Amino acid sequence: MTTRTTTSAAALSPLHRPGPDAEWWRTAVIYQVYPRSFADADGDGTGDLPGITARLPHLAALGVDAIWLSPFYRSPQADAGYDVADYRDVDPLFGTLDDADHLVREAHALGLRVIIDLVPNHTSDQHAWFRAALAAGPGSPERARYLFREGLGEHGEEPPNNWSSIFGGNAWTRVRDRADAPGSTWADDGQWYLHLFDSAQPDLNWDNPEVHAEFESVLRFWLDRGVDGFRVDVAHGLVKAAGLPDWSGHVRMVDGETEPADGDGAGGAADDAPSDGPAGTGAAADPTAAADPTAADDPAPGANRGPMFDQEGVHDIYRRWHEVLAEYDGDRALVAEAWVDPLSRLARYVRPDEMHQAFNFAFLVTPWDAARLRACVAESYAAYDAVGAPTTWVLSNHDVVRHASRLGLAETGKGPNGIGAEDTQPDAALGLRRARAASTLMLALPGSAYLYQGEELGLPEHTALDDDLRQDPAWPRTGFTEKGRDGCRVPLPWSADEPAYGFSPTGRSWLPQPADWAPYAVDAQTGVAGSTLELYREALRLRAELGLGASAVRWAEDWAESPDVVAFVSSAADRADVLVVTAVGDTTVTLPEGHEVLLASGPLEARDGGTVLPADTTVWLRRG
Repeated sequence: MTTRTTTSAAALSPLHRPGPDAEWWRTAVIYQVYPRSFADADGDGTGDLPGITARLPHLAALGVDAIWLSPFYRSPQADAGYDVADYRDVDPLFGTLDDADHLVREAHALGLRVIIDLVPNHTSDQHAWFRAALAAGPGSPERARYLFREGLGEHGEEPPNNWSSIFGGNAWTRVRDRADAPGSTWADDGQWYLHLFDSAQPDLNWDNPEVHAEFESVLRFWLDRGVDGFRVDVAHGLVKAAGLPDWSGHVRMVDGETEPADGDGAGGAADDAPSDGPAGTGAAADPTAAADPTAADDPAPGANRGPMFDQEGVHDIYRRWHEVLAEYDGDRALVAEAWVDPLSRLARYVRPDEMHQAFNFAFLVTPWDAARLRACVAESYAAYDAVGAPTTWVLSNHDVVRHASRLGLAETGKGPNGIGAEDTQPDAALGLRRARAASTLMLALPGSAYLYQGEELGLPEHTALDDDLRQDPAWPRTGFTEKGRDGCRVPLPWSADEPAYGFSPTGRSWLPQPADWAPYAVDAQTGVAGSTLELYREALRLRAELGLGASAVRWAEDWAESPDVVAFVSSAADRADVLVVTAVGDTTVTLPEGHEVLLASGPLEARDGGTVLPADTTVWLRRG
């Protein structure tokens, strides 16, 4: 049984007070739709826009405020659509522009806003610009749209610098070594081009005014069609340091930490980050130690700032984009996917004249540990409140192991880049119990929350996927050492007794679903008391009813420094306080008397005339 702790005055000071602004994105719950895996209408085994539109009532009934669509643009699909060949068209795999327009109209009719992905760091190597650049040759205006360079060495046989791809291997490809070079006009071309991701994703040159003009045009194209905002992929990566200097680090996805090469630690966070801060943030646990996010071009000590990321020039881009969105009504929003440490530096992306939200990956990668969770929450509010921006909360997305599996591992931070059948398997029951508790905690926090499709069903990672079926480019580019992200991208189960669990009318599925997923299907959980789906529905209903997203919050005095409990009080002028308690350690928690149970992530226990919160469980209480 956990005991109450002695609490310092600093720990009891308010964590967060709501500001006067009330734009929808400040408190919204936003649901990520990964189009190829959400719902398939035409039966080809790949999800599509008509399939999403047909299932929008599920999301409206769930109680979310908006959807975020991962890329559906025309693309060769070398990286699941994050290799865009045409930003103004829909890939036939997913439908047509008319289908996209219909989806936006239907979503709006159901009260759902629509955010779409924008990929401005790189294009596909099949984009018209890159094809023209290959054909035009060195020194041409077409090549100036990308980062082509001469190689090093006597004959230019070495890449221009030592950067490595985030997907593994070299970040440079020589033009003459491309598979399409033989017989082409570039068969003997010795230049190299930069790709921070796959070789099929050449990086754009954001020093070129043409690139700026093109993306402002793309923004307007979709804003005119009614979309409510953009999630900006690799938002910290558009601008590179002048001269593209050597850098020996390597960046890991999502947490943004660097792994120094050759022991030099150049520019990396891994060597310098304090060990007492939230995992992956490189930040001290004391939120008052956060750097002023409005000041200083220099990164904070321990920050991840290689020459390809988090350069000052990106902020000018987003200030201009902010102006473009402000020309449209409806509080359109920009959301940054930026792997930037520490949080006080990430907050610079959401200053009043830049973006509106930034993903809080620090929360996602924080281990299941009471002290580290409190530290992350506290620093998040300190950083974002300093610039008047909402804090965002997220536990899963299309790039990480699902949190229902990640929290069932012995180490509960970000987790590995994929799990295979031969790897140590998560404890499924423990992972789901913790995932339900973590989500129930998250949805009570003020700010905006993101859900990844299927988490409302308690879906685990597919950890037994045949390696021959993997499609993530990280799998081959890492020499088949990292399983990659396919396990979190498996198509959703809608109907327990139908082929492909109702994902496709033909029973086809681009990735096979596990044979034991029937109990996770939407129809198997709908109306079932205690199911994960009904937990999420009730949590979202109460969150909206009680205005939890726009409340003030402070740590609960009895557990403010507990090693086993995260507990906070949500308050608002028009309602009684809500006490949120999460038992994070192995011990149970005796709940205070005189409170009404509003919601619990799992069964509570009656003991000695009182109510006990079991380990790995969250409860919302209202003072009676």
